[in-house]
Amino acid sequence: GRSEKGYRLYGMVEVQRLQSILSLQQLGFALEDIRQVLDHEEYSLPNVLKMHIRRVEDQIREQELLLSRLRSISEHCNRGTVPSINEVIDTIKMMKMHEKYYTEEQLGSLKKRREALGQEGMQKAQEDWTELNSAFRNAMENGLDPADEKVQVLVSRMAELIQAFTGGDPEVERSLGRMYQEEGPEQASRGAVDKTLFEYIGKARAASGSQ
Repeated sequence: GRSEKGYRLYGMVEVQRLQSILSLQQLGFALEDIRQVLDHEEYSLPNVLKMHIRRVEDQIREQELLLSRLRSISEHCNRGTVPSINEVIDTIKMMKMHEKYYTEEQLGSLKKRREALGQEGMQKAQEDWTELNSAFRNAMENGLDPADEKVQVLVSRMAELIQAFTGGDPEVERSLGRMYQEEGPEQASRGAVDKTLFEYIGKARAASGSQ
């Protein structure tokens, strides 16, 4: 009902319903879900709760991924050099690509290894990979057979770096390999390895019996 001035009048039933609506809203329920729960006794509240729990879990995962990205970019800024917008975009693309190929558990393990290495350790690892890729390229351009002993030394060094990156987890290594195969070496390595060099390294690893 309404008063003479048009104000809506609430009885006890309406007040209780409003309190129920507000309580369910505080749990994040959409108004349509609230209406179904309150208007239909046969409407399964347990099912609504399960759906809502899944929805909140998905939101939490998305927020955790966002937080991880923000922290990573913040770490770059804290190193003394503010990244350009293009560098930020490239970093986000790389993070999303990793999220596509690595499981949550694998991403957590990789994060722990990064934290254990620290800033200097991560910088050293990057330099090691740059040096190794350069050595492979020199061998390729000089026409060395992939099975050549000098190239096989590089394959052994690569195995060591992969071991350090994956922590010896074969599943992480498979995820890494799948990312390179599906995204392409240039995209997966952020331009460090092109298709020709990737194929040469693949032949060298095959010659040593590496997968």
